[in-house]
Amino acid sequence: MRVLVQRVSSAAVSVDGREVGAIRPNGQGLLAFVGVTHSDDPAKARRLAEKLWYLRILADERSAADVHAPILVVSQFTLYADTAKGRRPSWNAAAPGAVAEPLVSAFADALRDLGAEVQTGVFGANMQVELVNDGPVTVFLEV
Repeated sequence: MRVLVQRVSSAAVSVDGREVGAIRPNGQGLLAFVGVTHSDDPAKARRLAEKLWYLRILADERSAADVHAPILVVSQFTLYADTAKGRRPSWNAAAPGAVAEPLVSAFADALRDLGAEVQTGVFGANMQVELVNDGPVTVFLEV
């Protein structure tokens, strides 16, 4: 599993013009784009959730756990794009939806179990994501 995490002051995800998840301007939050590959499992989802929850990338070297920062989770298979050959990315490393969807849900649920306020996008939907990257801070996590 991979997560591209951005420290945000606000973020929102919409589907068909309807907002489905958001972090409102409240100071600090995390936007987590989550990618799943074929070898991932629920244990990896839990480890990655813990890594994100305790990652010290917020102001004053604090973690989301320290300040109870909200987290917006958005599935993104494109994190497993292979661009080594040609001009068209290969998506072969990305897990199919039937495998990835429950693991993205397991990741979000593991964050909730840790005490996080979590909102999500809609798996497999064409989503529009708006964000204000704070810093800017963008970090790539993998387990």
